[in-house]
Amino acid sequence: MRALGLSAAGLAVSGPLSASGRLLVVGGTPDPRDPEVPNEEVARILTRLFGDRPIRRGHLSLDMPAVAEDGRIVPVIIESDLPMTAERYVKAVHLIVDYNPDPHLAAYHLTPAIGQVAIQSRIKMKRTTWVRAILETSTGEVWADYAHVNVSLNGCG
Repeated sequence: MRALGLSAAGLAVSGPLSASGRLLVVGGTPDPRDPEVPNEEVARILTRLFGDRPIRRGHLSLDMPAVAEDGRIVPVIIESDLPMTAERYVKAVHLIVDYNPDPHLAAYHLTPAIGQVAIQSRIKMKRTTWVRAILETSTGEVWADYAHVNVSLNGCG
C-alpha cells in the first residue's frame, strides 16, 4: 500500500485501511477498564506485535464516537503526548478492531520528523465492538487506549 504521500513527513501507513480473559499483560496487572481479548485471532495479533511486553493505558488518546450510525465511515482521532525526539519517539501506532474481518486494521510507522503524533482517519467497522489504539515507542514501551463503538449499520459487507 502506498504511504499516502506522508513518508516525507515521517509517517508511513500500512494495513487494509478500507478492508473489509483480559488484555494480554505479562509482568503487570491489567487495568480493570481494559477490554477482554475477545478471541484467538486478536490474541495472536497482540502477541505477534508486542510479545510479552506489558500494554499499559496512557500517553495515547483514541477519540471515536460512542455510536456510529454507518459502519462504513467511522471517524478516528489518535493522539499521543509522548516526545518525538531522536532519543525517544513513537515508532508505530496500531489500530485493532476486535470483530472486524481483518482486526489489525492499520499500522502507522512513524519517525521523529513528524514532531507529534496526531492521526485522523475514517475506518470501516462490521459491528459493535472494542477498538484498540496501541503505540510502541523506540525504547520498547507499549501504551494503549480503547473505545467501545456501537455500530448501527455494518460497514464491511
